[in-house]
Order: sequence, then C-alpha cells, then structure tokens
Amino acid sequence: MTEPTNTQLQPMPEDWSRALAVVAHPDDLEYGCSAAIAGWTDAGREIAYVLASRGEAGIDTLEPARCAPLREREQRASAAVVGVSEVEFLDHRDGVIEYSPALRRDIAAAIRRHRPELVVTLNHRDTWGGVAWNTPDHVAVGRATLDAAADAGNRWIFPDLAERGLEPWDGVRWVAVAGSAAPTHAVDASAGLDRAVRSLLEHRTYIEALTDREPEAYVRDFLAQATARAADRFGGRPAVAFEVFAR
Repeated sequence: MTEPTNTQLQPMPEDWSRALAVVAHPDDLEYGCSAAIAGWTDAGREIAYVLASRGEAGIDTLEPARCAPLREREQRASAAVVGVSEVEFLDHRDGVIEYSPALRRDIAAAIRRHRPELVVTLNHRDTWGGVAWNTPDHVAVGRATLDAAADAGNRWIFPDLAERGLEPWDGVRWVAVAGSAAPTHAVDASAGLDRAVRSLLEHRTYIEALTDREPEAYVRDFLAQATARAADRFGGRPAVAFEVFAR
C-alpha cells in the first residue's frame, strides 16, 4: 500500500477545551506528542490519557508481573510532567492487542466518560513512513480509536454502555494521529519541548533497556530530531505533526 504524503502543515484547530489521548503502551505519547500536550495544558485545556495496555511485555529483562506496575508508575509520573493527571489503563494484553469490537467498545466507553472534542492517537498504518514496519498494537489501537470516535455517538452500536450510565457522546470533532507519514497539521513544540524531554525521561527503566546511551542525551536527541522534521513545513519552528481527520 502506498502511504499518502502531505507537505503543507496547518496550525491545529484551537476551538476546543477537552482532549483524550488513546494509545497502546506507556511511552507512546512521550515518543510522539507530549510537547504539544504540554502546550495545551498550559493554555488551560483538559487532557486525559487512556492506554490499552500497561506495557508489560516491553522489557525483556523484566517478567510481565513485575514490569506492568513499574511501567504504570512511570507513565503516571510522565503524564504529570506535562500537566495530565487522569491516566487510565484498559488492561488489554501487551503485544497481542487485537482490533475487535471489544477494543472499540472500551475506547468508546472512555470517550463517553471524558467527552472530548479532540481525540489523539498514534499511527494506525502498517509502516512508519514506508521505512519501518509498525507494531500490531499500534495499528489495532489507532484504527479502533478512529472508529470508536464515531461509535461513542451511536447509542445502538454498544447499547450496554448506556445501560451502564455512559450516554452517547457525539462531540468528537477531530481525531489527530501522531507519527503519521501524511501529516496535515502541526503544533509549535518550542514551549513544551523541555517538559517533553523530562516527561520521556520518566520512562527511565524502559529507556535504559532500550539503549546503551546516556538517557538524557538519547532523549534530547530523539525529540529534537522528531520535532525538527516538521520545521520546514511549519515556518521553521520545531513542531509536533498530526494527521487530522475531521468529523
């Protein structure tokens, strides 16, 4: 499949007050878009995180039963750095998350609970820009989030949610996909970049298992390069790029 491309990045919509970020694992948002989230919370917007798993299969040297609570603690600390206090875990099994009605239901329920206007997720396509293969967890959660944004507003798709007191929410106006090879919009990362670095550094156990480099140097280099990639298409400013789907 040929991945679409887009060269002109527009500023993200600003007429919203609540967002929900839905990803597969701890650290997905910190590698993707926490600099944007820091700017949003600075502006008084409410952001909540929902993670499909606790990332328990992510560190080879730690068995899942020990890894899951550690990564949960690191994720909560990481979110706090960028002004996010609500972090939920859906407890799907890390590494084998399936695109399914059950996953869509869980995400639709989260959307109904939080009632966001903006939903953020991670790259749902098969590859990262046609260069590296994406993981099944990212693909499944990204696709399910795009679908659940509509499911949340339809009382007849998951009627059990209303029976549990979660009334339909048809107020999602946009779904923004971070890490897309076809970005359409961007957020200036300048003000939030230092906190994005500190936020990612909270995942120290994971980072130390991932690289032999000194963690802070590794994180600063990664995020500087990631935000620089969009600069030429966004007025020369470091930016977090998103593919935005309007509803």
